Amino acid sequence: MKDLINTLRNIFKIEDLRVRILNTLGFILIYRLGSHIVLPGVDPSELSNLKNQTSGGILGLLDMFAGGAFSQASVFALGIMPYISASIVVQLLGIAIPYFQKLQKEGESGRRKINQITRYLTVLITAFQAPGYLVNLKAQAPSAIISITHPEIVSPFTFWFTAIVMLVTGTMFVMWLGEKITDKGIGNGISMIIMIGIIARLPASLWAEFNSRLTSGGLIAFLIEIVALAGVIIMVILLVQGTRRIPVQIAKKIVGNKQYGGVRQYIPLKVNAAGVMPIIFAQAIMFIPVTIAQFFPESSASQGVASAFTNFTSFSYNITFALLIILFTYFYTAVSVNSNQMAEDMKRNGGFIPGVKPGRKTAEFIDSVMSKITLPGSLFLALVAILPTFAIIVGISSNFAHFYGGTSLLILVGVVLDTLQQIESHLLMRHYDGLMKSGRIKGRTAVGAAM
Repeated sequence: MKDLINTLRNIFKIEDLRVRILNTLGFILIYRLGSHIVLPGVDPSELSNLKNQTSGGILGLLDMFAGGAFSQASVFALGIMPYISASIVVQLLGIAIPYFQKLQKEGESGRRKINQITRYLTVLITAFQAPGYLVNLKAQAPSAIISITHPEIVSPFTFWFTAIVMLVTGTMFVMWLGEKITDKGIGNGISMIIMIGIIARLPASLWAEFNSRLTSGGLIAFLIEIVALAGVIIMVILLVQGTRRIPVQIAKKIVGNKQYGGVRQYIPLKVNAAGVMPIIFAQAIMFIPVTIAQFFPESSASQGVASAFTNFTSFSYNITFALLIILFTYFYTAVSVNSNQMAEDMKRNGGFIPGVKPGRKTAEFIDSVMSKITLPGSLFLALVAILPTFAIIVGISSNFAHFYGGTSLLILVGVVLDTLQQIESHLLMRHYDGLMKSGRIKGRTAVGAAM
């Protein structure tokens, strides 16, 4: 307890770190307040059907990412997901289109242009999703729309135009908050906003699960669930921190002969170089049929397709989700790990891999090793992603089951570790002790790092 108090005292002694933490808390407070501002022309007391729709399935996950704003018909209802979708599209274009490849090589100026293109694309995606959201709102809770119940007060055109503008503006404002957290706060802003949305749902989900078990006489079962949740969190923390480098027996084969101060330098390859991004990619793909189905709420065909992508416990959903994660893990690793550049850097610095010729052969060898070590990382991500399904099967409510794995748990663990790592870096730069005396905190690539 004394060490914790000393650490907190040291944190607030550093003016820059103190200001960044307070800025982050302020931006988060603005985001949470905005999540409770209902769209103009919507009666919040008539949204029970919409909340029931988002009580489980993939829409429940989308509502979790939005911090409950989706089910509350808030101005932040679409959250940050359109920006993530736009980022994914831009990264895919960076592989297929030479213009984007050129921008990626232009350094800071190219990065600014890519960010600007991503923002414009975010507006287009949000403008496409906003009408779908309103069509779904009209189908689920028509009594909540004042232009339907009282057209003499608000005309339908006025409601639709105002609501679409507010949804687009809300998403852009959330994106701006994320960028401000990154610039003036602590941690990655986009990752932080997603994490806060997830945490905001945890108390209500935990309380609902407790009441459910209490009324059914299953208090012991609830305690077992909590212990199991703690065990899963510890497992994910250990695995996230333990996959920062490749296995020792493989690493020994991928080492140059350069030694600095008696320390042999290893190539910084990771078992999971993609972080949580493959799950984000796969989840965005799974959202597409649901988004399209929102435009046709009365069509049995579209709703049938949407139900296939919203049933967490179905075999088809889980196998499709797992395969997408594995494929995107290899794809994102190929994008983020430039073997040719690594081979050139080794050659330039006088390093080499024993038994492998410098240059193209070295790049091919690194590619081969990355393909082998990426497999366990992709399987681990796929397993964690479908863990909520097993939790639902054993009787845990769908809202609470989200916290047993999947995107939610990986984002929570990853963002917390990254944020603590940044705080520790500030402490060590000022010659204070780190957050842990037993060793340095290891983070992982932030959710929005590549966005």
